[in-house]
Amino acid sequence: MKVILLKDVKKLGKKDQIVNVSDGYASNYLFPNRLAVAVSDKSKEILQKQQEDARIAEDNAKQSASELAKRLEDVEIKFTAKTGKDGKMFGSISLKQIEDAALSQLNIQIDKRKFIDKGPLDSLGIYRLRIELHKGVVGTVKVHIVEEGK
Repeated sequence: MKVILLKDVKKLGKKDQIVNVSDGYASNYLFPNRLAVAVSDKSKEILQKQQEDARIAEDNAKQSASELAKRLEDVEIKFTAKTGKDGKMFGSISLKQIEDAALSQLNIQIDKRKFIDKGPLDSLGIYRLRIELHKGVVGTVKVHIVEEGK
């Protein structure tokens, strides 16, 4: 019997895959556990529609990530930090602080887990941090750390 898998099934196949299984396995395990449906014209039509919707959603997400990457090129997030006598910074700027500043200063939502450059920002200057906004779409945000009081 041919079935369309609704979820990944170990040693059988991935979601949305059409596989051939025995009638007993399908009726006693796959159907009651809502892991698969029988292949019919209607179920094939629904599967194609779902795959098309998923592809469109993926394209839209990639497009919005590309627009965000272009928007990030022109912006700068500014931080002030306390420094000692020798000009060395006390502490460092974390990715969480950058995420919060981007939201408050620029109204841009960035996930701190998406940063590619995760090194500590522990000295004054300008940093260019890369962010993977979507698979294959990398944006760059400029972070400027200046001495407090200047």
